[in-house]
Amino acid sequence: MKKETKYDLPIGYFNFHNKQIYNFQFNRWHSLGFARFEDMNEAGENINSFSDWKKVMVDLAEKAEAEGRLKNAAIYYRGAEFYITQKDPDKIKLYDKFIDLFYQIFKNDGIEQFKIPYEKSFLHAFKVPVINGQKKGTIIMHGGFDSFVEEFYFMMRIFADNGYEVIAFEGPGQGGTRRKYNIGWDKNWEKPTTTVIDYFKLDDVAIFGISMGGHLCLRAAAFESRIKRVISSGGAVDYWKIMGPISRGLLKFFMRFKNFTTKSLEKKMKKDEHHNWFAENSMYITKNDNPFDASMILLNMNEENARPDRITQDVLYLSSTKDHFIPLKMHKYALKKLKNVRSINGIIYDKETSAHNHCQIGNIPLVCNDILHWLDEV
Repeated sequence: MKKETKYDLPIGYFNFHNKQIYNFQFNRWHSLGFARFEDMNEAGENINSFSDWKKVMVDLAEKAEAEGRLKNAAIYYRGAEFYITQKDPDKIKLYDKFIDLFYQIFKNDGIEQFKIPYEKSFLHAFKVPVINGQKKGTIIMHGGFDSFVEEFYFMMRIFADNGYEVIAFEGPGQGGTRRKYNIGWDKNWEKPTTTVIDYFKLDDVAIFGISMGGHLCLRAAAFESRIKRVISSGGAVDYWKIMGPISRGLLKFFMRFKNFTTKSLEKKMKKDEHHNWFAENSMYITKNDNPFDASMILLNMNEENARPDRITQDVLYLSSTKDHFIPLKMHKYALKKLKNVRSINGIIYDKETSAHNHCQIGNIPLVCNDILHWLDEV
């Protein structure tokens, strides 16, 4: 049975660009309900490199804002910010434009923003309330490596429209917590999660982590007993195991020679704009000026950190057949490692559902529906 919501999100994964590095982002913002199909088509036609990205996305944003399409404008400003580095003076300005427009658009939806005290600074968070009907429970929601929680608003609204209050937060290294409150990455995700649970005086919550957040939410559940239900989407229990044994062996070898490997990384950054962005973004998130140290962020997201053996809650584990970040083999690996849970439900989405890409981008209504049915059952 389909759950109720007033929002009609698009279904389908489209060929906006022939390079996945761009195409996924266009599909992401379209699938999450913010971007127009024709605008993403236009962006795909005009972007051929990272150097094109900012101007094309800002032009789309300014046009949409002039025409009063504020929802589109907001996500295009966010899109412009996505592929620029901290060296660009417009990075924070574009973030501010996105945030200002977002909270202007949804000011009548009952959203509350919060600055949660954390380590001499703050965590950025907001709450989406249940407006009609009885509250069934609370979902704590967060992203992963490079998302903003506001991007998932329509998902949150679907949950809230079906009885689940949502508290979304950005932890160390993420979104506004990094950009406005200057807190760098911390893989010990129970720390910000416990802070959020304490702040709102909660004692029985579900946690929903998206992308690398799918790993982080497992870590939080392993050490925070007030989390009773865990939803992991698009993450991996162990990012080391994504690589084959030969690749892992080579990487371990080069890790022994930090200076040499750092210089090699810096040379690659100069030649490869994609690698340069990833390295610069990793350094920004981790507040680290060395690309070698910053790249360890992924390698620290391993089984030792996730501690799946400590997880005793109900778990919903979501994977996709054509996830270009997390290979399907990691689904079976996760279910095997989550051996002490109260219950586990693993769902694999394929091309027939259009949810076969990373984090089920392509069919958000389907995954929200599955999550809601699972929550109601457990």
